[in-house]
Amino acid sequence: MALQAQSLAVRQLTLKDFRNYADLRLDVASQAIVLTGENGAGKTNLLEALSLLAPGRGLRMASFDELTRHGAQGGWAVAAKIMAAGSDITLGTAYDGGPADARSAPRRTMIDGIPRKSSGSLARYMRVLWLTPAMDRILSGPAGDRRRLLDRLATAMDPDHQARASNFDKLLRERNRLLVKGAHDPLWLASLEHRMAEEAVALAAGRVASIATLKTHLKPESSPSFPWVNLTLDGDLERDLETTPAVQVEDRYRRMLSDSRTLDRAAGRTLKGPHRSDLNVVHGPKGLEAAACSTGEQKAMLIGMVLAHAKAMKNTIGGMLPVLLLDEVVAHLDLERRSGLFRELRDLGAQCWLTGTDRALFGNMDDHTEFYAIKEGVLAPIG
Repeated sequence: MALQAQSLAVRQLTLKDFRNYADLRLDVASQAIVLTGENGAGKTNLLEALSLLAPGRGLRMASFDELTRHGAQGGWAVAAKIMAAGSDITLGTAYDGGPADARSAPRRTMIDGIPRKSSGSLARYMRVLWLTPAMDRILSGPAGDRRRLLDRLATAMDPDHQARASNFDKLLRERNRLLVKGAHDPLWLASLEHRMAEEAVALAAGRVASIATLKTHLKPESSPSFPWVNLTLDGDLERDLETTPAVQVEDRYRRMLSDSRTLDRAAGRTLKGPHRSDLNVVHGPKGLEAAACSTGEQKAMLIGMVLAHAKAMKNTIGGMLPVLLLDEVVAHLDLERRSGLFRELRDLGAQCWLTGTDRALFGNMDDHTEFYAIKEGVLAPIG
């Protein structure tokens, strides 16, 4: 099937010394790309490279030093030519190498050959959603995992959301450091808390808006193949914003931060704020909390959420569909669910990249799907 003009689509991907890829250039033209191969062949590595064309640390949250190919000198580079709204754009990101503890070291970003100050600028050109096997239990795991999922979904809707999350996190760490240190300028701490309150409410408001939009596509009739889910936000600021003007919520949180300094200093961290919020997910047809559902049901719920989110983006951002990265997504799905997934992906119109160990799992995909076999970081097209 030909790509829709509104879709984001990777037309060409180039990797240099990334994970197990020494040099790779891949040209694609289809809506769906399937990568098959044994475990460890490099399928997920390629999806990880694609995920780095958006802000953040990619689908594995790895430090940039970890991404450099073993034995390579220096760092790594990822570049892509993408089609967005009928125009061709070249995106690039690279890491030049650094000390062993390089988690906070920056990566370089270029758009159409022009250097940009941060990877946050990528969000205006590239929207990516992904599912990986590591996310199969995210709905019943720690709250922080669901919070990061929520913020990725919100960033896909609003490119500025990631910057708000990063800004709040930096301010939060600075406040915690000052409180633990003990000796600090009260005026400086008050100024810091003032900025924290601004960023916190903006961050919470972005989450509320994202969930509200997503819920319009999470209904019993939304997907014939995957269960709909009921989503609620469990966070003080998020709840307050549903009934109270943002400026008042901001004032309340600022006062709370000031009043809780002694308690937070004793705890060694800030105890309240959007960094403590959670996303509650309930299996709609069964009315069960996600934690009470089987692993298979949770995976089906996640797939349904990602498909609904892509549909929401299609209808709310000028038809800007995200690129979907679906790592081993068909594993453990029965034939009916696999067929339903492929049908919904085709109808959605987004470019999707799927991986799996067995080519036979994708036997009933669209005839225009591109298939590649991967072995030790080398790709070969297959029929």
